[in-house]
Amino acid sequence: MTLQQLYDVIVISETGSLNKAAEKLFVSQPALTGAVRDLEKELSITIFNRTPRGVTLTPEGLRFLPYARQVYAQYVSLMEEYGKMEPRRTSFAVSTQHYSFAVKAFVELAKKVDVSEYELAIRETRTQEVIDDVISLRSEIGILYMNGFNRKPLTKVLNQADLVYQHLIDCSAFVYLWKGHPLAGRATISIEDLLPYPCLAFEQGDSPLYFSEELLSTNEYPRLIRCCDRATVLNLMVGLDGYTICSGIICEELSGPDYVAVPFDPGSDPEDTTMEIGYIERKNHVRSPLGEQYIQEMQKYLLQEQEKRNTNG
Repeated sequence: MTLQQLYDVIVISETGSLNKAAEKLFVSQPALTGAVRDLEKELSITIFNRTPRGVTLTPEGLRFLPYARQVYAQYVSLMEEYGKMEPRRTSFAVSTQHYSFAVKAFVELAKKVDVSEYELAIRETRTQEVIDDVISLRSEIGILYMNGFNRKPLTKVLNQADLVYQHLIDCSAFVYLWKGHPLAGRATISIEDLLPYPCLAFEQGDSPLYFSEELLSTNEYPRLIRCCDRATVLNLMVGLDGYTICSGIICEELSGPDYVAVPFDPGSDPEDTTMEIGYIERKNHVRSPLGEQYIQEMQKYLLQEQEKRNTNG
């Protein structure tokens, strides 16, 4: 096994394509394929599934990739300190469910990065992909929520993947809709009030129901629309008087002033309507300075929002 082979695997996993990885590595595609096959033969594992549409990591590859990243990162750090390698660009990546506060914290982090060159990434994506990104160290941190419905199965998934969950904030449920919605002026909104309007939910593919981002995901909604990004959700709120049930922590600076969060009245519904938002990272992972700073930015913003609610409440 060589450091170059480890780097080859990292680049292929990031591009999802042998051809694109070969271009980035300045080698021929057959040479790159041969190097990976030699590594797989040496380790007696299969790292990638090859398909006509590209390559994906196998379960063995998912376990191998974090080790490859860590070993190669240590090599780079060693060469920067004692060798002739130029210092690498500061980098950080986070994957998250669709939360504007996560983007707000990322914006504040980017403003404060005090180096001339950096590479940052924020990925708003499905719950399974948030978890997979942290498993593979494609992202250092993942942001998601738990409640009474999903806590047990989600904790099991995280434990099996050697991930740890860190609490950030507990939130009551709110109904998120545009300010022109017929219910926008209500003091509270119940599920009965919402029946005439379409519920908006983020698409989770074939993932289990407990991977849903929204509270009350087991409800049978007469009108349900699934979509993939926050911008579409906001458009559907205006165009169709749609709504979603969420934490109510909305960054007006990023989402604009045209949307409101109204407290949700659960009535006699037995399902837990408290959201616990937190972040996941690999167990025993040494957090980077930017990772630490990003978490501090989230904590600061969430604390401000909590204090604002307490004052208004």
